[in-house]
Amino acid sequence: MLYPENCLERLGFSEVRQLIHKHCLSPMGQQMVDKMQVMTKYDQINKFLRQTNEFKSILENQEPLQISTFFDIKSLADKIKVEGTYLVEEELHQIYASLQTVFSVLRFFEERKEVYPNLEALLEHLPVEKNILKRIETVLDPKGKIKPNASPALQMIIGDISKAEQDVRKRMDSIYKQAVGNNWVADGSLTIRDGRMCIPILAENKRKLKGFIHDESASGQTVYMEPEEVFTLNNKLRDLEFDKRREIIRILIALTTDLRPYTPLLLSYHGFLTKLDFVRAKALFAIEVEADMPVLIKEAKTKLINARHPLLYLSFKADKKTVVPLNMHITSDLRIILVSGPNAGGKSVCMKTVGLLQLMVQSGLLIPVHESSEVGIFENIFADIGDDQSIESDLSTYSAHLTKMRYFVEHASPKTLVLIDEFGTGTDPQFGGPMAEAVLEVLNNKKVRGVITTHYSNLKLFAGNTPGLENASMLFDNDRMKPLYVLEIGKPGSSYAFEIAQNIGLQKEVLELARIKTGTNQNRIDSLLVDLEREKKQIYDTKLHLSNQQNKVKNLVAENEKLKLFLDENKKVLIKEAKLEAQAIIKNANKLVENTIAEIKENQADKTVTKQLRQNLQKVMVQNQVKEEKKPEVAVPLNTPIEVGDWVQLNNSETTGQVLEINRDNLVVALGDLRSVLKKNRVYKISNKQAKKAIQNNSYTGSISEAIGNFTAELDLRGMRGDNALHEVEKYLDKSIMLGFPFIKLIHGKGDGILRKLIREYLKKYSQVNRVEDEHADRGGDGITYVYFN
Repeated sequence: MLYPENCLERLGFSEVRQLIHKHCLSPMGQQMVDKMQVMTKYDQINKFLRQTNEFKSILENQEPLQISTFFDIKSLADKIKVEGTYLVEEELHQIYASLQTVFSVLRFFEERKEVYPNLEALLEHLPVEKNILKRIETVLDPKGKIKPNASPALQMIIGDISKAEQDVRKRMDSIYKQAVGNNWVADGSLTIRDGRMCIPILAENKRKLKGFIHDESASGQTVYMEPEEVFTLNNKLRDLEFDKRREIIRILIALTTDLRPYTPLLLSYHGFLTKLDFVRAKALFAIEVEADMPVLIKEAKTKLINARHPLLYLSFKADKKTVVPLNMHITSDLRIILVSGPNAGGKSVCMKTVGLLQLMVQSGLLIPVHESSEVGIFENIFADIGDDQSIESDLSTYSAHLTKMRYFVEHASPKTLVLIDEFGTGTDPQFGGPMAEAVLEVLNNKKVRGVITTHYSNLKLFAGNTPGLENASMLFDNDRMKPLYVLEIGKPGSSYAFEIAQNIGLQKEVLELARIKTGTNQNRIDSLLVDLEREKKQIYDTKLHLSNQQNKVKNLVAENEKLKLFLDENKKVLIKEAKLEAQAIIKNANKLVENTIAEIKENQADKTVTKQLRQNLQKVMVQNQVKEEKKPEVAVPLNTPIEVGDWVQLNNSETTGQVLEINRDNLVVALGDLRSVLKKNRVYKISNKQAKKAIQNNSYTGSISEAIGNFTAELDLRGMRGDNALHEVEKYLDKSIMLGFPFIKLIHGKGDGILRKLIREYLKKYSQVNRVEDEHADRGGDGITYVYFN
């Protein structure tokens, strides 16, 4: 039950209905939109919501469901029912086009069984009777015109008409040429008058040609004459036209008679198309306002998450602005929300949003909320919005409000949603406040649900101390003196009367006088509310900041999980590749050891040869040695005193030594094989690792060892030009021979083989090169060259 009668209009539902109205393709669909009502049965509401949601999914997924052409079949079916009537060509074509749409839709759902179950229910037990289409196709062409061969008689008549027209034309042309030759004809050519072909004759010559005058020009100088000889032929042609019309009517009557038994089926198709147009319009509106299907529950409660007023959303969208979303819970424990706050702060919009979205859901419409929102079902929706004073009924504004309050109290129940804007206004606040409080208490005792907006402090206090009621306020930016349009449940809000007045520039003396007249206690209460608003704003900003931080943490955790998963997945692959590479190294090592043993036996353990073979083995071991990662050196504190055993380095020199003795400011330092006495200020302390490195750098053996350790017996030349590649090979060969490596590996790739040929020709110039070989076919083949030295 809705109260008052203008409840839908006051909450904006009538405007929503008009917007849906525009999306309909047919008058039938628009009629269904006009008949759309607020429902109270769960199954019925759920069915309508799901149908709309499924059609929305079809539109968003761009499914090939073509619904663009259908007409009012019901009026045509009603016409068919009457014996002796017939449908004209255009009407038959409308039925044909509409049935094509019906069968196309039926085929669409047949190909997608159980994908859209609620829409499939619309076509349940709806047969596909294609005989209707076939029967119409025998009579009409694709453009909706009668076919020339619709019947043998019509085909014969059309042939006779064509022949008669040719005869008339030939005879008329002959007479016209003769008249032109005699200069009887006025300017112009053959023309049609009263459906008859005529010759324009000069009025002075009209007696020279026998015939019938059908018309004359405005000046009277030209008459339009049908020659007597053609008159009989034209009469015959007109008789044939009448015969054709009679035959077409006979065909249409026969076709209509054939369609008469299908009248009930045509009405079923009409109902299906009407419902489909209706659901389609609701789905298009849902897409327009970015609506989703909430969770429908049977209890009389609601939980709105990120809700937006659809009309406000469309208005803001046109102006490229965004609507601040609303979040609100109404449950059995928190039944009535009392919203307070400054004027133009969004209180009324908040209340109207709740009411309009509730009306939309119970009318089977999707609403602009997050899909996790929950919306219950209310048996009654009562609204007191705006000024309903009536001159005719002798009702003032306050009287109109009281009339509604009387009705609310009398008919309210736990399944009633009450929406009251500016509760208690319209009379002296001294009496209006207590009256409003009394009504609110009675409504709360009846356990109604609702959203009420007010400025009255006594109502805020009452809501704060009464179970089932909850204060809420619209947040306000104290610094910029602008509303934030954010609903905060739990605390009342200030009206900001003095702050807003000051912001718009009301005179200071007026403000001071108003403060005095308001009273100390009221000012104190309002100041406390302002402070609470400020604290709420700070808490809200903090919560927003924390929420953003939490989102960042969640994203980082998710990224780390993805990386961990990626590493876990690739770990096996890397281990497998490492094992394969290790197997290849072991295989090559075994082969090298076997060859070495064979050569030692062959040379009968010659010392020189054995020594050379051992060196070769050592070099291969160095080549395959895994380098340990260098650990970061721990810096030695410069301010620690030098002790016996420490390593020191001379200032401005690379000479290092170890401290043997300390005699006050003198140090006995071992510099290699020398002993020297140095002043403490001439040296500085270094670490043991730095000392070892310095000693190695200063020795030839250390340099060679480091060079061997850093050298890799592999050179990658892929992508280089010929000259550059040969230059790199030359430097690499010199270094390899100098360090005594037995062989090296040159990677040049396959390609056209030009680089490989160029390199191998170049290698022939080196006497130190013993032979060259390709890599094994499984490991690169002729894309890699092994160079062995003497």
